[in-house]
Amino acid sequence: MKIYIDADACPVKDIVISEGTAQHIPVILVTSISHFSTVEQPAGVETIYVDTGAEAADYRIMRLAKKGDLIVTQDYGLASLALAKGCIVLHHTGFKYTNDNIDQLLQSRYLSAQVRKSGKRTKGPKPFTEENRLTFQKLFKETLLEATNQTN
Repeated sequence: MKIYIDADACPVKDIVISEGTAQHIPVILVTSISHFSTVEQPAGVETIYVDTGAEAADYRIMRLAKKGDLIVTQDYGLASLALAKGCIVLHHTGFKYTNDNIDQLLQSRYLSAQVRKSGKRTKGPKPFTEENRLTFQKLFKETLLEATNQTN
């Protein structure tokens, strides 16, 4: 198992790195070259830089991910592709993407895009809160425990 983070705007990288490396699970940050950093990552963490294109990180993650890997993303399209590949997919606000909820999420995204195309405004995402952070941390720990128990 590996953990992939769609890392450009992910507010929970520190949680994923801390918990993942504590479990000796490789963590791969996939981010745009426009977010290049010289910050040294801990052992077990790799950073992959991709072009600045809109879907470049998503394409790279899908090329690398295997069935059973864990992916952290806020992108519903990437989540849908990853679920189809047999990956475990989490949103940074603390919910798990599933085959039961992904269609509704994609439909909602599509309808919002249609409203914006017609010239109207839609609400953006809600601000990330400490409650979101704690909810994600709890879900992430539970998911890691469940996934590592299945592989043992």
